[in-house]
Amino acid sequence: MTESLVLYVPGAVIAAALIVKAPTLRRGWEQPLMRAVCTLLVGGSLAVILSAPPTIVAVNRLTGIVNFSAPLVYCLLTAFSGACVVVILHWSGTPAAVVRRATRLTVAAYGTVVVAIVTLFALGEAPVERLRDMDTYYAHTPYLREMIICYLTAHTVGSTALTVLCRKWLRRLSPSALPLRPLRTGLALLMLGGAFDLAFLAVKWTAMTARWSGGDLDFLSTTVAPPLAAAAALFVGAGFLVPLVGGSAPWKDYCRYRRLRPLWAALRGFSPGGLRPVPLTWWSPVGIRLVHRESVIDDGILALGCWFDPAVREEAYGAARAQGRSEEEAALVSDAAMLAAACRLRAEADRAEAHRSEAGQEAGRETAPATESHPGFPGHPYRLDSRPLTELAHVFQTSPIVARARNRATRS
Repeated sequence: MTESLVLYVPGAVIAAALIVKAPTLRRGWEQPLMRAVCTLLVGGSLAVILSAPPTIVAVNRLTGIVNFSAPLVYCLLTAFSGACVVVILHWSGTPAAVVRRATRLTVAAYGTVVVAIVTLFALGEAPVERLRDMDTYYAHTPYLREMIICYLTAHTVGSTALTVLCRKWLRRLSPSALPLRPLRTGLALLMLGGAFDLAFLAVKWTAMTARWSGGDLDFLSTTVAPPLAAAAALFVGAGFLVPLVGGSAPWKDYCRYRRLRPLWAALRGFSPGGLRPVPLTWWSPVGIRLVHRESVIDDGILALGCWFDPAVREEAYGAARAQGRSEEEAALVSDAAMLAAACRLRAEADRAEAHRSEAGQEAGRETAPATESHPGFPGHPYRLDSRPLTELAHVFQTSPIVARARNRATRS
């Protein structure tokens, strides 16, 4: 049972991912990339699930052909390998004409391998049903031996190409480019999956070579290889899905929503007139949550306008420029420092006013501070645009210059 779960769980995960992405894949079915992704997910999921012994028995009984599962799984693995190469070709940024030509060659080559696997199985004789050691048991059987070599060779070529190309393109991508982070993550997962797949193939080749040379290392094929194959399928499937999910509008909204948390946490208590935004339910769409969070930040910035101190901004700007920051980066740091100082001053004033109210002092006085002694917000205003706000939130949380301005505002 444990052996079957090792294969069923990754297959179910990949199948679930395919179901989640089905609408996107259906809308983009005319695109070669989407067809390749669909083939990859279907082939990988079915290959892993059909490799489990209970499924092998069921398929053999259903078809009435002994060991029918073997060529079926081999064909699915071959299709999976070819789809991996095709998807990577589309990701590479190569000119479209070159990609189309390479895609046709890949499909033709792997299609030929699939036909060869079916033909060789039909020509060979496999009267004894083997659930776990089909490869090694028939290692010396004519035609079946060639069938096994055929599928292992095609899978080795595809897995090697996948791993090498992913490593090559991963090194080209800039780590700091935010729009490319899902692609970088996907390539890293693909490299990890490729490493597991190459380990799986190395174990298979070792067991087969031992059989051909008269030895017996069948345990490598029957015990060690299945978990490696399951891990490879899981990581490769995730690697191809992450860029698709990460490039979607909901995922981008979620990333912006998460990055804006430092500003939202600091400004949510400063809505004008004591108003507070209507709370959202946990099932509210992330797009609505993002608009809600941006509105809270915008209201907070407007409410703190009378607490902004140009001197704090100028000092922070000078400190940032002294560290070698560009003008744009220094302006961002100085705005964040001025905002952090204003947040701290306003919070201290609100707490002091609340304390006086509780003590019964200065009854009837408004809790909002007077505005005539405070200058307005200097510098460029921040639009409710995700990019400047997310950059401001990052600097607001991480910059030592901002932290120093915040601490000085507390001491004052």
